[in-house]
Amino acid sequence: MSLSVDIRKRLGDFSLDVSFKAENPAETLALLGASGCGKSMALKCVAGVERPDEGRIVLNGRVLYDSAARVNVPAQRRHVGYLFQSYALFPTMTVLDNVLVGARGATRAERLAMAARQIRAFRLEGLEGRRPAELSGGQQQRCALARIMASEPELLLLDEPFSALDGYLRWQLELELADTLREFPGGVVFVTHSRDEVYRMCDRVCVLTDGRGGRTVPTSELFDAPATLAEALISGCKNVSPAVPVGPETLDCADWGVRLACGRAVAGCAHAGIRAHFLRIVEADGRPVDTIGDVATGFGSARGQGEQCAASRSRVVVRSRAENRIPCTVARVIDNVFSTIVMCATPGGACLRVELGKDAWAALGCPARVTLQVAPSDVMPLVD
Repeated sequence: MSLSVDIRKRLGDFSLDVSFKAENPAETLALLGASGCGKSMALKCVAGVERPDEGRIVLNGRVLYDSAARVNVPAQRRHVGYLFQSYALFPTMTVLDNVLVGARGATRAERLAMAARQIRAFRLEGLEGRRPAELSGGQQQRCALARIMASEPELLLLDEPFSALDGYLRWQLELELADTLREFPGGVVFVTHSRDEVYRMCDRVCVLTDGRGGRTVPTSELFDAPATLAEALISGCKNVSPAVPVGPETLDCADWGVRLACGRAVAGCAHAGIRAHFLRIVEADGRPVDTIGDVATGFGSARGQGEQCAASRSRVVVRSRAENRIPCTVARVIDNVFSTIVMCATPGGACLRVELGKDAWAALGCPARVTLQVAPSDVMPLVD
C-alpha cells in the first residue's frame, strides 16, 4: 500500500494542516491525538467525505485529490473503506441488505455471492434478516466491516472504532478487529486518542496536535524516544519539566530543581520528560527498589509483528550509576488498582510521579522522604 497525504482545510477558527505517508505493504498507520485535533477530519478528506481546501492525496499511484490539478475523485470511486464511529448502518435495512449496499459485482447474483462470503467471514450467519437495532455492538461492527470488505477496498479507514464501548466489550472487539486486519491485504489508517490501542495495533504513528501533523515514526520510537513535548504527553509520559541545556548531554530542569544527565544530545531541547515507571526509589545503601513496567510485552500491530517486537523491547535497568539522584518529600500516596502511585515533591517544588508494586512500597515502610534515581538513558530531551 502506498498512501501520500498532504492537505489543508479551514473550518471557522480551526485549521487543519497535515502531511503523512504510508508506504509499506499491509501497514497499519495511526493518527494519534487528543479530541478535536483534526484526526477524523483528515480521515474524511482521505475518504472523500470532506473536501480539503488545498493539497494532494495519492493512493497506490492514483491521484484522489489534487487542488492544483482540480482533481477530486468521488468517494464511491476511491476504493476506500470507511468505518465510522457509529458504524453508519442503515437502520431500516437488514444485515443482508446493508452488506449488499457495499457489494461489488456486475450482476445481482454476483453481489449476493459477495455478500454471502462476507457474512460467513464475519460470523453473521443466522442474522441476515435482523436490523441494526436488533444486533449487539459487536455484531453491528462486524456488519459494518462486512459491508466495507464486500466493496474490496484498497485502503481501510478506522475512525475511533472502540470509542463508544465499555471496557470489556472494547477488548473483545479489539481482538476481533485484530483478526480482520491480519487477513486484510491492503493498508489501514487507524484514528484514535488511545495510546494503548496504537501500541497494540499499529505499525507506525503520526501525532496530530491542534490540527498540525508531526513526524511519522515506527510505534516503538514514539514510546522509546519521543522527540517533542506533544509526543511525550500523548504517549503517556507523566513527568515533564521546562529544561535548558547546560552541556552536550545535560539539562537543567527548572520545575524539579535539578540537573540531569541524558545520555544523548540535548541541543535545542526545551523540556525534559521521565516516564513514571523509569524512576527508582533508592534505599540508604544505594540499592533501587523495583518499580513496575520494565519489560514491555505485547507490542506490535495486529498484523503479526507482536512477538518479534516484544522480545526486542525488554529493558535492562542500569543500577550502578550514582548520578541523576533527586531528594524528595513524599507529598501524596495513591492506591492504584495494581500498583502504588507516589507523588514526590522535588527541590524545585513540582512533583514527580513514581509507580511501584504495592509490596515494594509497603516494604519501604511508607517513608516521608525518599531519594529518586533515573538512568540517563531514561531522561527524554524534548523540543516544543
